[in-house]
Amino acid sequence: MSSENESEEQAPGGPPEQLALIRGTVAEARAKAAAEEKARPRTWRGVPQAPHLPVARVVVNKGVLHLDRPFDYAVPENLDQEARPGVRVRVRFGAGKGRVREGRREGGGLVDGYIVDRVAESDYSGPLAALAQVVSPEQVLTPQVFALTRAVARRYAGSLADVLQLAIPPRHARAENRPSPDPQPAPPAPEPGSWSRYPAGPAFLRELATGAAPRAVWTALPGPTWPEELARALVATLASGRGALAVLPDGRAAARLDEALTALLGGTGRHVLLTAESGPEKRYAQWLAVLRGSVRLVVGTRAAMFAPVQDLGLVALWDDGDSAHSDDHAPFPHVREVLELRAVTEGCGFLLGSTSCTVEAAQLVETGWARPLVAPRETVRAAAPRIRTVGDELLARDGAARAARLPSLAWETARDGLARGPVLVQVPRRGYAPRLACQDCRTPARCTACAGPLEAPDERELRCAWCGRPETAWHCQECGSFRLRAQVVGARRTAEELGRAFPQVPVRTSGRDHVLERVPEAPALVVSTPGAEPVAEGPGYAAALLLDGWAMLGRPDLRAGEEALRRWTAAAALVRAEGQVVVVADPTQPPVQALVRWDPVGHALRELAERAELRFPPVSRMASVTGRAEAVQAFLAAAELPPDAEILGPVPLPGRRGEPSPGERALVRVPPGSGAALAAALKAAQAARLTRGVPATEAVRLRIDPPDLG
Repeated sequence: MSSENESEEQAPGGPPEQLALIRGTVAEARAKAAAEEKARPRTWRGVPQAPHLPVARVVVNKGVLHLDRPFDYAVPENLDQEARPGVRVRVRFGAGKGRVREGRREGGGLVDGYIVDRVAESDYSGPLAALAQVVSPEQVLTPQVFALTRAVARRYAGSLADVLQLAIPPRHARAENRPSPDPQPAPPAPEPGSWSRYPAGPAFLRELATGAAPRAVWTALPGPTWPEELARALVATLASGRGALAVLPDGRAAARLDEALTALLGGTGRHVLLTAESGPEKRYAQWLAVLRGSVRLVVGTRAAMFAPVQDLGLVALWDDGDSAHSDDHAPFPHVREVLELRAVTEGCGFLLGSTSCTVEAAQLVETGWARPLVAPRETVRAAAPRIRTVGDELLARDGAARAARLPSLAWETARDGLARGPVLVQVPRRGYAPRLACQDCRTPARCTACAGPLEAPDERELRCAWCGRPETAWHCQECGSFRLRAQVVGARRTAEELGRAFPQVPVRTSGRDHVLERVPEAPALVVSTPGAEPVAEGPGYAAALLLDGWAMLGRPDLRAGEEALRRWTAAAALVRAEGQVVVVADPTQPPVQALVRWDPVGHALRELAERAELRFPPVSRMASVTGRAEAVQAFLAAAELPPDAEILGPVPLPGRRGEPSPGERALVRVPPGSGAALAAALKAAQAARLTRGVPATEAVRLRIDPPDLG
């Protein structure tokens, strides 16, 4: 017997240390074999190629413009069945031609990506790297979503990888392993309900219910009925056997539509709510239910604009003027433009609704792309509250207004409204006293160190808004006065003043730090910043005060008037039809006149005519180029812009908190029809700069259709 055999016979009864050593060696060998087997697809050593369509075209998660194209990878035979178009994969990226072994490229870091196609041959003549791993067999990138994201990337001069990050949520394995519920049958077509107040409303619902694809811009009547009306349009689309998608600016508005849909459909699982509040696992599970066809009705906020609804029949957008609809991540797409692309590419209906009307919405009607859904003037007058204005002349004669900032008419309106229910008070700024001026000569109060504006975020503290230095001995440099007044009083200060005036009435505040969703029907003063107004239970607010309107109208921005009217209309729409609204603003201003007449469409049409005369968006397409002065000039000089492009500027960007200007901004404007050429030229110029390795200090930032033109 050999020594080896003798050792084998003695092993079972040997010492415990020897048994542990043998077991550890076996476990280590098995782990090593498993690791080698797992590593084979990553190096493709000894792994045969897939016999059918052996090349996969992959979009890698590299959001840089000079790499914005699919890359070819070899498909190993053991991944042939899983490597289908639309699945998530991991690939090795970045290996040079020198890292080739046995005719196959190896090395490079692992990055995520999506397979967009399988082809028989590659256009690349060199060696290909192999797919490293199929992360999941779920085909999350559908052909419709791929076509949409590619179109969005082209329109906004961005990379496809960046848009895909916005369109497809991160994977959650536990949610992916659970099956989605069975699809529900189509519901019956709903009755028109309050859509009968609009002459074309019932016909619009009938077209959706019969499978047509109408396009409409809907100016909703004031009051609490818009969620129910929007829900009826979505359910009518479901009745035709198709899917529907609605995007709203925030979770509060989405929750109101969710309640209306639940009332119409019941808790049958026919729709999902896609918002950030759902959490990653729940949100991904709901998104998968939509992808798999289990649910065909989606309600959500901005990210839901890419939801993979099967057989899409209607895309709807509420309040397109809200800044929340413009994405903050590159390439900064706007929900309205994305849904317009979906309506065209997928042949579905389109509904743009709001209590106001943006210039872009008016242009859709003027060009004939969409038809208007408006109520007759008699119906509008019956549904809208009474609007009263307080201008500078009345304020000058009003002693109460000079002493307490609020005019007598506002006090009287609040007092009368509190006898019937809650009263809404809209204040343009949060805090206590954001900006201060001399009480006697109205000269703005400035910091003695950096000349920044003084503010009082707390009642007792006076400090500079730029450098933060406290100011303990301020006096006016013009008249020598030591008395200060608030230029724009914040929400907290307004709440204090109203609380002293009405000591028996509760005062509630709603703003950025704490947003109320609803308030009871009982009498109360609700002080809110624009966009944070809670909904009043029952018939709505008894009255509303819209303070410091001049602060909203005086912003140095092209959309100042449009935005002020939108904010005022949204707040006044929460007031009962028999209620009263007081707006403290110059009554001669066009937005104020449009509010008094409750004519947002007329105001938008006038704004559109002025934009056309000035050749500003949306009549023209525009892009902004920002960066250091030398970088902006070099970029514009190298870009092959369309022949009809016009460069405005560049001009210095305003500094923040007393700092010098961070750079310059130039605007590039082209007439209608040249927008695609402008985006392509800017994207090509940016890609060329990145290929050359421009330092970070010389980088420029591109944005197509910037929302803020200054």
